[in-house]
Amino acid sequence: MAVPFLSFAPQHNPIRDEVLAALARVYDSQWFVLGENVRAFEAAYSTFSGARYCIGVANGLDALHLSLLALGVGPGDEVIVPSNTYIATWLAVSYVGATVVPVEPDPASYNLDPRRIEAAITERTRAIMPVHLYGQACEMRPIMEIARRHNLLVIEDNAQAQGATSHGGLTGSFGHANGTSFYPGKNLGALGDAGAITTNDEEIARKIQTLRNYGSQRKYYNEVIGYNSRLDEMQAAALSVKLQYLPEWTRQRQQIARWYNEKLQGVGDIQIPVVAEGSTHVYHLYVVRTAHRDALQQHLGKAGIGTLIHYPVPPHLQQAYATSGYLVGSFPIAEELANTCLSLPMWPGMTPEQVTTVADEIGAYFN
Repeated sequence: MAVPFLSFAPQHNPIRDEVLAALARVYDSQWFVLGENVRAFEAAYSTFSGARYCIGVANGLDALHLSLLALGVGPGDEVIVPSNTYIATWLAVSYVGATVVPVEPDPASYNLDPRRIEAAITERTRAIMPVHLYGQACEMRPIMEIARRHNLLVIEDNAQAQGATSHGGLTGSFGHANGTSFYPGKNLGALGDAGAITTNDEEIARKIQTLRNYGSQRKYYNEVIGYNSRLDEMQAAALSVKLQYLPEWTRQRQQIARWYNEKLQGVGDIQIPVVAEGSTHVYHLYVVRTAHRDALQQHLGKAGIGTLIHYPVPPHLQQAYATSGYLVGSFPIAEELANTCLSLPMWPGMTPEQVTTVADEIGAYFN
């Protein structure tokens, strides 16, 4: 049985008519930018995230960039980020002229290790940017305590963990401003690029609303040098429909993860995901580790099973950051994860038979 890495069909097919009807209403309204659909989705997503405000923007990278700008982070500042993350987290810091300060993750959870943060704080440190990687909430209680103790800002990168919790609090509700992505493959995916920022601060929300719209709150009157980064009406309409189904899709992801956990426990040297105490995981990705990663991926591919590597090159070894002076060995935990992690098929609608097929092929490789 072939098993693709990702299939949208089980999610999209049942709600096809509902989404198309929502898109048709936008088309017929003849209002396509910053209208009622954006406002409705922003209200619904702020409620879902447990934050007072939501501002829709064009994509997840813009969400992080505009968050940093609205908080006044810029040249001369340092921002603590995970050493293992998608490069967008680092790019947002670079966009505002601040300095990226990588900190290694907890090798068990893969998330930013709170126990390593304080050693990286200097007099120039302005913010911490935790990333809820693969769908697991970071340990936000100690991260927020460190931030309070050192008077630092917190910007959550919540692109992969919509609906996850840390000690009962929802991701996207802890930080001063928090970015998320609705890229199609995310747990809540748009029909193209889209993103949003959540915050509990009214003034920060107003600044972001201004920055996303050419620096303007009133048409043709520009308060600051802004950007064109607006969530459009079509994407907002589709996201409003899909948001209603996200809790059920999350439940399915968590069930699929439990099936994987049961079937892969003790197979070869496979390390299954570990969830930190007090955190929940919404399994944007189901990531295992093995010293035989490349050979296993090749074996699964021959069997028709799709896999991906998130991410094969850590940011400090990317050519884009060559001038930072980092070398192989600079962040050994991030490098070890990059060399051993493998993402298995994970999508709402996967059947027990498909999970069994993947697990059996992994077992066949090790046997």
